[in-house]
Amino acid sequence: METEFEVLRAPLVVEFPFTRSLGPVQSAFLTGLRERTVLGVRTTDGKVLVPPVEYDPATADELRDLVEVAPTGTVTTWAWNPEPRRGQPLATPFAWVLVRLDGADTALLHALDAPGPDAVRTGMRVRIRWAAERTGAITDIACLEPETEKGPQTPRQVSAHSGVFEGEAAVAGIIAHARLDYTYSPGRAQSQYIHALSGRRTVGERCPACRKVYVPPRGACPTCGVATEEQVEVGPRGTVTTFCIVNIKARNLDIDVPYVYAHIALDGADLALHARIAGIPYDQVRMGLRVEPVWSEDARFPDHYRPTGEPDADYDTYKELL
Repeated sequence: METEFEVLRAPLVVEFPFTRSLGPVQSAFLTGLRERTVLGVRTTDGKVLVPPVEYDPATADELRDLVEVAPTGTVTTWAWNPEPRRGQPLATPFAWVLVRLDGADTALLHALDAPGPDAVRTGMRVRIRWAAERTGAITDIACLEPETEKGPQTPRQVSAHSGVFEGEAAVAGIIAHARLDYTYSPGRAQSQYIHALSGRRTVGERCPACRKVYVPPRGACPTCGVATEEQVEVGPRGTVTTFCIVNIKARNLDIDVPYVYAHIALDGADLALHARIAGIPYDQVRMGLRVEPVWSEDARFPDHYRPTGEPDADYDTYKELL
């Protein structure tokens, strides 16, 4: 069906830090990288895994016998990256490679600094290029580079309980910054919904089978699985069905805590949406409270909902929307 409006598209970034503590194996591995040493772990059947893991993937046995492997190795497979992205190891085109370091039985994924794809091949010898400043992270390996002198080094065994890379100087935890950049399109139904909000209207779509009105619309009924196209304007007033009190201040959100977020069943809708409640003390918000939107200055969406002053809605009128 052709539409008479623009289907929206916009860049979107999801970004957050992930903090985790390290056990003795991972701690030793990252502390070793800081000291320009690569450690693997020996499995029950004698294989050496790099990067090391805490439990044998075949037997689930706990693993603690660390083995130092060489900073040199062999490329087992590769793929050329012609356009490096923000945060990747190198700013110029490079190859992603799986390299089996000498003394290891598994391959490590990292970047290979090469002048072009013609300079990369499976079986080529490479060595680690260490970062000038090392902190105990996988980025302490700046990248891999072609090996100029052949001859694998002989690995040695180290015990995770021997005190090697342990103590106050050991890396005990890491913070990994996860980020996803992509272009998001809400599709036909939600584009119509967003366009209506710019005119201070809230629209849903009615299922042709069960006749329920969904807000925001999905383009299909989640109950019946059939496409929805009939638009229905709902609200603007509604009823608080359930709510929660927020006591933790979010970063970059200029709202004092505590405040309330609630599910609100707009008049004429068969699905509750969520929004912030203001204009009333947080401890006076309740189920059945009648509310109305207060629009943002640019009128793109309701900034929050406030009490209308009407009597509370009877429970039977919204119990199916909890």
